[in-house]
Amino acid sequence: MDADSARLADYTLPALVNRLRDGASADTALSEIPKPADRTHQRVLWTLAQEVGKGERMRAAAMSACANAAGRVQALATSMLADLREMEDRHNEEVLGDLLKLDHSTAQAGRLADSIAVLTGARSGRRWTKPIVMESILRGAVGRISAYQRVRVHSASTVAVAGYAAEGVMHALAELMDNATRFSPPSEEVHVYVEEVSAGIVITVEDCGLVMSAAALSRAQMAVSSEPLDLTTLSGTRLGLAVVGCLARKHGLTVSFRPSSRGGTGVVVMIPPKLIVQSAPIPRLEEPGRTSPSTPRPARPASAPPAAPAGGEPHGLPKRHRGQTLAAASPTSTPAAAPTAKPVQPHSDSGARFRAFRQASRGGGTGSGTSSPPEDGTR
Repeated sequence: MDADSARLADYTLPALVNRLRDGASADTALSEIPKPADRTHQRVLWTLAQEVGKGERMRAAAMSACANAAGRVQALATSMLADLREMEDRHNEEVLGDLLKLDHSTAQAGRLADSIAVLTGARSGRRWTKPIVMESILRGAVGRISAYQRVRVHSASTVAVAGYAAEGVMHALAELMDNATRFSPPSEEVHVYVEEVSAGIVITVEDCGLVMSAAALSRAQMAVSSEPLDLTTLSGTRLGLAVVGCLARKHGLTVSFRPSSRGGTGVVVMIPPKLIVQSAPIPRLEEPGRTSPSTPRPARPASAPPAAPAGGEPHGLPKRHRGQTLAAASPTSTPAAAPTAKPVQPHSDSGARFRAFRQASRGGGTGSGTSSPPEDGTR
């Protein structure tokens, strides 16, 4: 009897639970394990199989509901961004700052929906058919966080990330940058360094916050490790690291934590060589992580000359295409001139900062300035 009980506890029950968690039904799982001779043990197995199976079905239903909700929010955010960008072309400079603020806030809501999709195993973000240059990856990540003004990027890298992994790398970096800005003083900057090494690309995110304790570093490292995600262990303050862990496992990224030379915490991300592309020129990412509509959008009209050619750029004002926003490429670095027919009144400081960030995101690039179309129209 003791031997049968030990076999039940040490082998039979764990084997049953593993099969149920792998998706097998209670009847299927029971048929795949040895049946104990004792009737009491059989009843224990049957009861356990029914209860664990019920719990797994409820868990799967909840995950599916969350994934569907995330997909709907993603679609809504994409639609709102498209509408906002159309308004940015139709309205004058007096309201552009406010529209850019709404654009940025909507992009952050889209990132949150993408994070939920990552955690629930649903599709997240868009996929490009062509590699995306590292500069655009970094700009796109910075453009997805609220405290983008505090991030300083130090990169001379000319490599690109494979299109199928570009969204995941960008999303992971955005989560780490957001984490660094949230857990450091608002007056301090977050610095991002990029280094090309033989093992791949090393990206370091350093903040000036409080130094993490050994226990906190261990928990953070566990969250981004190669271990499968257990949603029951998540807390509301560590969702970002859980997202980074899922993306790291999906794309083969290596993420590690260490004390920062700036007094806070440093996060080191290693992008493996299989995701790196050396070809050039590479199209720049037209917008960080959002889906661009396929139809072109009209450029904002300039007041002079009145009969400019359709493909021209009077006064250096770049023509933008539908879907372009924070990282939209400009063929020249000449600043856009305001319409001369109506003087522009000084806008709020926040609007001016958004405009400056946007102009900085557009400037100084080679390549076509457009990304390849998404593989399909869904997100």
